[in-house]
Amino acid sequence: MLTVDFTRFPIAAGDRVLDLGCGQGRHAFACYRRGAHTVALDRNGDDVREVAGWFAAMREAGEAPPGTTATAVRGDALALPFPDASFDAIIVSEIMEHVPDDKGLLAEAVRVLRPGGRIAVTVPRHGPERVCWALSDAYHQVEGGHIRIYRADELLTRIREAGLRPYGTHHAHALHAPYWWLKCAVGVDNDRSLPVRAYHKLLVWDIMKRPLLTRAAEHLLDPVIGKSFVAYATKPRERG
Repeated sequence: MLTVDFTRFPIAAGDRVLDLGCGQGRHAFACYRRGAHTVALDRNGDDVREVAGWFAAMREAGEAPPGTTATAVRGDALALPFPDASFDAIIVSEIMEHVPDDKGLLAEAVRVLRPGGRIAVTVPRHGPERVCWALSDAYHQVEGGHIRIYRADELLTRIREAGLRPYGTHHAHALHAPYWWLKCAVGVDNDRSLPVRAYHKLLVWDIMKRPLLTRAAEHLLDPVIGKSFVAYATKPRERG
């Protein structure tokens, strides 16, 4: 399930791409399949090892073009272990809401992005996220949980203050918002709830089969209740 729209954020073969805060690697895998030299970075060692294993399996299965590289790295988003201007594109998906120093995170991302490079930033959308917080303290008051909710204009201001130029936005994952509202209503750890189990089956079916009906429904509902807000920006080229 991808949050970044690669028609708006094109990745070309040979691009150097960083998936910053990669989690379980969904965007990193998509970049690798597109022929990018991909680095997936996360602070969670278990996630990094799992992503490295999947990279190896994809390489073995021939799922990436020959000569393409993919590496999983454990690291700190506030002190990236890369030189300046190391990457052509950076994805920062569903991580900024977890980090106290979100300005520092963006500053590091801008540092390692080359002039003229592109960045995609995704965060939980303000409205659907507010519902989750209102329904359940356990949803966000956990170690490593969400510590803030962004309005769209607030995130875009952060991006501009970091020296980037936004060029597009959209919303994603409308079908997932009601699922999380249900989980928050019955208890985020209560997976035995019949409505939650039924809705989860629907989401799995949608992800695996991608039927026209649910794809059309999500397209219509994304502007209304899309769970994620996605912003795209470029780093200005140096003048000289």
